[in-house]
Amino acid sequence: MFEAFWRAFAHLVHPRVLVWTLMPLVLMGAVIGLAGWLGWEAAVDGVRAALERFELTNAAMQWLNSVGANSLRAMLAPIIVVALAVPLVVVGTLVLVGWLLTPLVVQFVARRRFADLKRERGARWWHSVLWSLACAVAALAALAASLPLWLIPPLALVLPPLIWGWLTYRVFAFDALAEHASAEERRHLMHVHRWPLLAMGVACGLLGAAPALIWGLGAAALILAPFFMIASVWLYTLVFAFASLWFTHYMLAALQRLRGGAVAAAAQPAPPAPVDVPAAAQPGPPAQPGPAAPTAPTPLPPPPPSEPA
Repeated sequence: MFEAFWRAFAHLVHPRVLVWTLMPLVLMGAVIGLAGWLGWEAAVDGVRAALERFELTNAAMQWLNSVGANSLRAMLAPIIVVALAVPLVVVGTLVLVGWLLTPLVVQFVARRRFADLKRERGARWWHSVLWSLACAVAALAALAASLPLWLIPPLALVLPPLIWGWLTYRVFAFDALAEHASAEERRHLMHVHRWPLLAMGVACGLLGAAPALIWGLGAAALILAPFFMIASVWLYTLVFAFASLWFTHYMLAALQRLRGGAVAAAAQPAPPAPVDVPAAAQPGPPAQPGPAAPTAPTPLPPPPPSEPA
């Protein structure tokens, strides 16, 4: 796992890989720019109106006015819009990296390190698409269901990395093996290595929290939210590109070891089969001495004939 980590970090700064990261950035950036141009103001106004309709939030906003925190009240609606948009942006970026970047990364790594590894093509491109979408929907549902638990401080630090880690490893481990492994090999490796893969995914999830620091700039980040969102997409793309390289190095090495073990097991000579020996030719136990059988008495010769008187 650690060897794959350093290999992935070394390949991340390769010029070809850096150029590939522009593809998800351009697509997701275009989506964010279009959504921001069409719906940013409408989304903020809608959230603000919804907050004012609820008595609890309306009372909280009036309290902010009474203590002179008008600026915080003005920022509340944009903060909520950004908080709702960031998970969608993260999941969209991860899925795009899995679809566009990971196949190129797998070819890049295989040419340099696993040129002799046979390609079984256990999953087609549409398998990868459906798998990524299903995992993304499951992760978003888990995030939505766990939101009330985020109010508990320890769980707020544990649940999001676990959910992002699960999503990261399920998507990138599948895509890393789609070209080279058969379906049986892929299922076996993802089951046997599930705990190291989850640890790698959680580590990538923690790295993915770094782009969120960009929102710590305050009101300027919220005013220019669409532009800062595009900048965060590039950071997310770099994190997920590193994750793709890390999982590719790890899974292809595991696949190579699996096949090497299978070949070695097949090359071992089979034990000789037992030979059937006829019963007559089989040596028996030595005869034990016993009492001698009784012999018949020897007959006496007849008496000689008597002479006449």
